[in-house]
Amino acid sequence: MSRRDRPIPPLNRSALDRLALRYVERYATTRAKLIAYLNRKIRERGWEGDAPDTQALAAKMAELGYVDDRAFAEARAGAMGRRGLGARRVYDDLRHAGVDADDTEAVSPLVESDTIASALAFARRKRIGPWAREVPDRKGLEKQVAAMVRAGHSPSLAWKIARMDPGEDAESLLAQA
Repeated sequence: MSRRDRPIPPLNRSALDRLALRYVERYATTRAKLIAYLNRKIRERGWEGDAPDTQALAAKMAELGYVDDRAFAEARAGAMGRRGLGARRVYDDLRHAGVDADDTEAVSPLVESDTIASALAFARRKRIGPWAREVPDRKGLEKQVAAMVRAGHSPSLAWKIARMDPGEDAESLLAQA
């Protein structure tokens, strides 16, 4: 019987601990994402013995410092802001990752302070407004604004940037903030 044909044994306490440790050493994660991963592994492989407590295991990993929701939120918010994504997208992503409201609130000054800079980064990347090659027609302008709104920026800021002429000084927006 080859290794591939052998059934995978169900998980036990020590195997679950090893899976959790392996996961947190490979990925920056939150407690909620770790719990979801462990529950998925238990569904896939089964469980041997009493019902497992994945929340307690995630709390243990957080207590040991392997999982830090606030540090995850800060790093994710910073990375998303540098990529040009707006506050709404950042908050949606943090909520989806299972970051609780207290940690999200702690990160909000960082997100809010970079609103214009991240919008300009997005506009630069997508060649909108001051970085456009030519002035777009009305339909093109609406498409550019829609792209910025989907990226999480406010419609008023998106219109302000999209209406700027190619080559115009975009840094003037930062001075107004």
